[in-house]
Amino acid sequence: MSDALICGIAGAGAGIIAQLITYPLDTVNTRQRTDRNSKKMKKTLGTIEQMCQVVKQEGWDRLYGGLAPSLVGTAASQGVYYYFYQILRNRAETDALVRKKNGIGDGSVGMLSSLLVAALSGCVNVLLTNPIWVVVTRMQTHSRKDKDNHTKLVASQDEISVVVEPPPYGTSHTIQEVYGEDGISGFWNGVFPTLFMVSNPSIQFMLYETLLKKIRKRRASSNKGANDVTALEIFLLGAVAKLGATVVTYPLLVIKSRLQAKQDIGADKRHQYKGTLDALMKIIHYEGFHGFYKGMGTKIVQSVLAAAILFMVKEELVKCARWLLTGRSAANSIR
Repeated sequence: MSDALICGIAGAGAGIIAQLITYPLDTVNTRQRTDRNSKKMKKTLGTIEQMCQVVKQEGWDRLYGGLAPSLVGTAASQGVYYYFYQILRNRAETDALVRKKNGIGDGSVGMLSSLLVAALSGCVNVLLTNPIWVVVTRMQTHSRKDKDNHTKLVASQDEISVVVEPPPYGTSHTIQEVYGEDGISGFWNGVFPTLFMVSNPSIQFMLYETLLKKIRKRRASSNKGANDVTALEIFLLGAVAKLGATVVTYPLLVIKSRLQAKQDIGADKRHQYKGTLDALMKIIHYEGFHGFYKGMGTKIVQSVLAAAILFMVKEELVKCARWLLTGRSAANSIR
């Protein structure tokens, strides 16, 4: 089994575990990002308050709305990303060694190369998995309430601004809805800001690899072993890297979510977006720059926690897979 395939499978498994743990936070954050009302028009609820509100009005299961396609999307995204990331990373490391032989550099992959590798991997991932995330966003922002209470609940100032439709609203229904509205192209709504958002994992992995490299170099110089990095340290490195990336790219995430959510919200044209530029201008005009940072606190908690868990679990899975393969190879050679 190739190293790229091991990393791809480990990344998918780690992504699923992280998603299961943090999904309720992700659901609430998606609703916060797709809230089109200005700050002055309604009272802003905290993350815990909104989670309690969803549970009280819609039930516990709505915190996990869209979980099934989200797990598929997470596995696909992490698998695709880590697979191509490892392939491109191996190529970059080979090129770095060749340059070292030619008297250029120290044989290590620089920050710019790490950024480029992460960006290319992210672009491939976005183009292949965007349809899944369109479906997930629709299901997360769907609110299951009694049809008779629709007007009353939406008019309430304390209500989360979401799309309200009568059940059922499963994966197949969502796919039919997206296709009915925009055809095949509807599954790539929000793809342009999402492509720009590859800078998020790019920044994340650049920070992660740089910090990890420094720790290993320090351990190597102190005779503790270059690979003597604990799971807790990996957890903290992943958290720090994701925190920096999220703060920089959050406005792009808001625009992406607005485009992927259902656009038919009453007759108010302020709440309907024709494209990335239209969404950008309407958010600035009607909500101000505050609109680009709705729910960022929730996202920081969710994404940092998810990334930290993902990095920690992924590294442990890779170690286990390599140990199993090495052990089997040794056993076979003895026989």
